[in-house]
Amino acid sequence: MSEPSPVPAAEPTLERATLGGGCFWCMEAVFLELRGVRSVTSGYAGGTTPHPTYEMVCSGTTGHAEVVQIEFDPREIGYADLLRIFLTVHDPTTRDRQGPDVGTQYRSIILTHSEAQARTAQAVLSEIGAAGVWKRPIVTQVTSLTAFYPAEEYHRQYFRRHPERSYCQIVIAPKVAHFREQYRDRWAAPAR
Repeated sequence: MSEPSPVPAAEPTLERATLGGGCFWCMEAVFLELRGVRSVTSGYAGGTTPHPTYEMVCSGTTGHAEVVQIEFDPREIGYADLLRIFLTVHDPTTRDRQGPDVGTQYRSIILTHSEAQARTAQAVLSEIGAAGVWKRPIVTQVTSLTAFYPAEEYHRQYFRRHPERSYCQIVIAPKVAHFREQYRDRWAAPAR
């Protein structure tokens, strides 16, 4: 009698989160290193212009924010924890800006994929506000995702491909270092 064939493990059901916290290069660099995250795609969401380009979004006339769409395994990291990290790796108290980046495209925004995500987002915002993590009020918007437009290819994995560029060294590298220090237990060394 032969041994029964092993049953292959079921593929995990991945979930998505869409978040904007300033420049998508920064957000992508941080979330690519988070354990449980399977992919991060930079793009545009939250506006009214269909199929915007980077130049259109930078003009501030499309209503879109620079965002990242994160595919994650909820068995390894929950949506609420993803949001807690998001709300501490950028400044959610500055309206339409992150550091040197100014404009509505750099606003802090959570674009929800379901009513459950919307409830979780409001709960986490209340939790972070009540904990006094930030001295000023949080201004992060919460809205339903209506459309996500992936950014042009040259924006993808920007920090990994261009670590020598001044913006990467001055703005992104310190943000990634802060993430690694603050979330050592959640950091997954990036594949090279």
